Amino acid sequence: MEKLVKISMFRDKILLITGGTGSFGNVVLKHFLNTDIREIRILSRDEKKQNDMRALYQNDKIKFFIGDVRDINSLNDAMYNVDFIFHAAALKQVPSCEFFPLEAVKTNVLGTDNVLTAAIRAGVKKVICLSTDKAAYPVNAMGISKAMMEKTFIAKSRLASPEKTLICGTRYGNVMASRGSVIPVFIEQIQSGKPLTITDPKMTRFIMSLEDAVNLVLYAFHNASNGDIMVQKSPSAYIGDLAQALKELFGVKNEIEIIGTRHGEKVYEVLLTKEEAARAIDLGDFYRISADNRELNYGKYLEEGSPKITLTDEYNSNNTKILSIEEIKEKLLSLTFVQDQLRKWKGRGKGNF
Repeated sequence: MEKLVKISMFRDKILLITGGTGSFGNVVLKHFLNTDIREIRILSRDEKKQNDMRALYQNDKIKFFIGDVRDINSLNDAMYNVDFIFHAAALKQVPSCEFFPLEAVKTNVLGTDNVLTAAIRAGVKKVICLSTDKAAYPVNAMGISKAMMEKTFIAKSRLASPEKTLICGTRYGNVMASRGSVIPVFIEQIQSGKPLTITDPKMTRFIMSLEDAVNLVLYAFHNASNGDIMVQKSPSAYIGDLAQALKELFGVKNEIEIIGTRHGEKVYEVLLTKEEAARAIDLGDFYRISADNRELNYGKYLEEGSPKITLTDEYNSNNTKILSIEEIKEKLLSLTFVQDQLRKWKGRGKGNF
């Protein structure tokens, strides 16, 4: 997909990234460090990852803040003079959230409310909240908490003046080779000579690169209205085909072991529900889901009527373009992580692995 990075609006501005020590934060840094942005603030709880980033980038534009979105008091110093926020802090692991659902609520729902409350108080101009396809028709605690996160920022957008603080969000599918995703797991199993453990080979998942995820956030930054959720159209892949593509790239014959679905997993994911698809605006490579900004006064709708909902097909990982094994390999080869792992794998006999 064409790169959508437009940086002129960030000139001499301060950007805060919550959960900024993760994969998303690192890619944002690569996009912005060589621009004329004034400062990028990284907020997270993990001092070790912050120190690793400090050593890796050694750039005075990056400022690190120890804090937790669950504690609104820890956000205040980080918000001072901030122009824009990318809110990426979240609990993302489906099985973990299944066992500790209230922890998901504390971070994904209450934490988001804290970020938005602090941002409005501080006069932050724009906040982009990152969501997931698991928030559409959620069946697991992580997806439910992210769905509530979306409802929270939409509700908050109604209370905030968009001229002062515009609040919007993005929703996207699996990010390839991000922390905790299946690709690094498969590669580790390949390198260790272990079977590749697959829950269900016919599961489909939307796939996108980290750069695509950042571009979606930047697209939302430039194009979203208050309360919007922006969705990027994405291809998908069968999990079994993804494993086979990696085996072929690494030239191995590891067995495939079917282990069954984990707690809270779906067979396929949804980026647009039927109800959302009926009112979403097709922008070519993206969809805009506009917020329902009717007042809490149902009487007048009962008396005067309201637009009728027309259901259409949902947009899911089974009815989007499903990549072939060769197309998956092409996608994988575009990832720096996979390139590095392949280089080490091929050089393992030379002491490079």
